[in-house]
This record gives sequence, C-alpha cells and structure tokens, in this order.
Amino acid sequence: MSIGWFPGHMASARKKVAEAMADIDVVVEVLDARLPAASSNPMLTDLRVHRQRPALKILNKSDLADPEATSQWMRTFEEEAKKARTGAVKAVSLSVSKPADVAKVTRLAASLVPHRGGMEKPVRILVIGIPNVGKSTLINGLIKRRIANVGDEPAVTKRVQRYNLPDRTVLFDTPGLMWPAIKHPADGLMLAASHAIGPNAYIDEEVATFLGEILLERYPALVAKRYHCDTAGMDGTALIEAVARQRAFRVKGGGFDFDKATVALLTDYRSGALGRISLETPATRAAMLAAPPRAMPVQPTAAEQDQ
Repeated sequence: MSIGWFPGHMASARKKVAEAMADIDVVVEVLDARLPAASSNPMLTDLRVHRQRPALKILNKSDLADPEATSQWMRTFEEEAKKARTGAVKAVSLSVSKPADVAKVTRLAASLVPHRGGMEKPVRILVIGIPNVGKSTLINGLIKRRIANVGDEPAVTKRVQRYNLPDRTVLFDTPGLMWPAIKHPADGLMLAASHAIGPNAYIDEEVATFLGEILLERYPALVAKRYHCDTAGMDGTALIEAVARQRAFRVKGGGFDFDKATVALLTDYRSGALGRISLETPATRAAMLAAPPRAMPVQPTAAEQDQ
C-alpha cells in the first residue's frame, strides 16, 4: 500500500518541535490505545531520546480499545524504556474526552520531574502526537476552554503554541506530525483504518480488507454479533460482502455495493460500534518487527506540495 502523506508544513513543524524539546521538562505523548506502537511517531521519539526527556505516554481512546491489550502495552512501554535507558516513561490509559481523566495529566507529568514545580520552576510540558489521536482535545481539556482547534480531519494544528496553566504548568502544543517513511505496510494500514492519515492518501477498500482480516482473526464473535453472519472461513473481502448483504447495500442491477460496505465497516470500527478492539498487541508487534521490513515511502501528493 502506498501512502502519500507528508505535507510540506510538517518538515517545518518538525524543526519547531526539535527547538521546543530543548526547553521543556516532560514530553506528554498522546497515542491511540488501539494501535499504541503504530501511532507513536519514531521521529518524535528520537527527538525526545536525544534530549533525554522523560515521557508520559497517554493511551487515549482506551474506551474503544481491548482492555487486556491496553494493559499489556502499558507494561511493555515502561519495561522497554528501563531496558533501553531512554529516560523515564510512564504509560497510562485515559480518555481525553473525560474531564476526570484530563485532570490527572499534569500531576502524572509532574511526578516524572520531582525537581520541578513551584513558583520559580514551573513544570514545562510538551504535548506531542500524530494527527487525530486526541491531542487538541487534551489541550482544550487542560486549559478548560476551546483554544486548540479540534477537527475530524488530521493535521489541524500547524505550529507550536504555549499556554500557562493555573497550577504552575507551562504547556506547549505541537502540530500533529507524521513521519516521511513507514517501514512496515501494516503500520500504514492501521493508521489509515484509525483515521490518522487523510482519506485522500489511501484506498478505502484496501484498508477495510486489512481491517477485516484482523477482526476475523482476533474478534470473530464481535463481527458475528454486529453483522449477523457466520465468520467461519471468511476473509476480509468476504466480510465486506457480508456487511453489504446485512445492510442491503446494492448497486443498480442488484450487485453488492462494496463502496458503501467498506465505509460502513471502517465507520463501525472507528466509532466503537463493533466493540472494544485493538489492532495490535505487544506480541503481534514483535512478530511484525521480526519479519523482513519493506519500507513504505510517504511522498507528498501534488496538493500537499503546494502547501
């Protein structure tokens, strides 16, 4: 699968994030709990590790993710950081749309830098994340008013912005950044399925077929319940057909409308209508990394080159 998603403004944004990283104490990285590793930008991780900044990893949308997989990921992130000595890492499962969860963030971040805090040394937090993982929603929740733009489409925030919070915390909001090359095709497909990549950069049916294969392998009971079908022997394409049949999606002439069924399957996953689903676990991630990588260049589209 070829993904075209690295607008020109992202190269500029990366430079601004690198500059901001030098002047902060803690990195708060917002991830999609359904694909925590795939939604972690390696470019941003490299910048953080270079500065040896501790990180609070927020597994957002945890109410949509498989709770068992999320627990595994939280342990894995913290254990990996200890082994690699890349700075302290604390991983938490939150939903940034819930005020009670948002209220925990500055306290958790401050716990990673006990030497900071107080009138003379406010805790300086840099919030990072790829597009559409809930970063701007978190910013708005922390500030308690709508300042950071929130949109269903990726890449809404375009520059580093600073906010002073009442609890002596300085907050920096960064653009949602993608990276210029995706090593593993599965990462690109998971990101597309979860709407972290703009819809013009991928083919819906290809992504839905990939998603269907994961659902059939790991969550057949949820699929059967949602679409009232027997999943035995099904593949991703057959699942899309089953969705079309169950929803009575037909084209002129009586054939199945695969386009509508594809959109329905993706929408059901993204909205949580299928149930709590995780697209990757530490075990499936390890298996993918063990396989020979096949780089996926992420090139700008013609429209993005004009930005």
